[in-house]
Amino acid sequence: MTDIILLSDHRVAATPVADNGEPLVDARGIGSLRVDARKADDDGSFAHLRADVLRRLLLAQDALPPGIHLLMVEGFRPPALQRRYFDEYAATLRTAHPDARPERIRELASAYISPPEVAPHVSGGAVDLTLCTGDGAELPLGTEVNATPEESEGGCRTAAVNIDAEARANRAVMGRAMKAAGFVNYPTEWWHWSYGDRYWALLTEAPAAKYGPATPIRP
Repeated sequence: MTDIILLSDHRVAATPVADNGEPLVDARGIGSLRVDARKADDDGSFAHLRADVLRRLLLAQDALPPGIHLLMVEGFRPPALQRRYFDEYAATLRTAHPDARPERIRELASAYISPPEVAPHVSGGAVDLTLCTGDGAELPLGTEVNATPEESEGGCRTAAVNIDAEARANRAVMGRAMKAAGFVNYPTEWWHWSYGDRYWALLTEAPAAKYGPATPIRP
């Protein structure tokens, strides 16, 4: 994984942020984009994205072949929830690797859950998604969304070789559409794409991220 920049990399945290103040907007009922309810929360945070991120997601939808839809699983994630996810996964890794140093646990954890201080989801600039048909049936992409590296034997990585040809083709279809709309992928998670956050800024060599932590949704 030496060729993959993890979110724990010091260069991500060192990337400056010039937040443009763009609001979070609700993606539900917008265009032909589908929003799944599996990560639904009481205040609807999961369905929100920064305004330009949603606009770009709709551009990606338009670039897909007829009959295929983006199925959005999760967008904005409140900081407290991000912290909980990270700490819980790090705890499982400490149990599995009792001799590992704290920095190694952090590196392993960030291959699946972003460190809260740099998390793309907290900025409102990241989206987890998959593909579905017009009637909502999910297309095969090799693993479930949010499959861990352990349970998928690394199949969660975007360039994984232990997935079949159909899943690889579907990942390529989604990847072409998302990249054309300006998104970057986190290579350890085929479903995770972002725009405007620190990770995006680092990979695209932008002078600064467009989005820092977003203001949580008020119920």
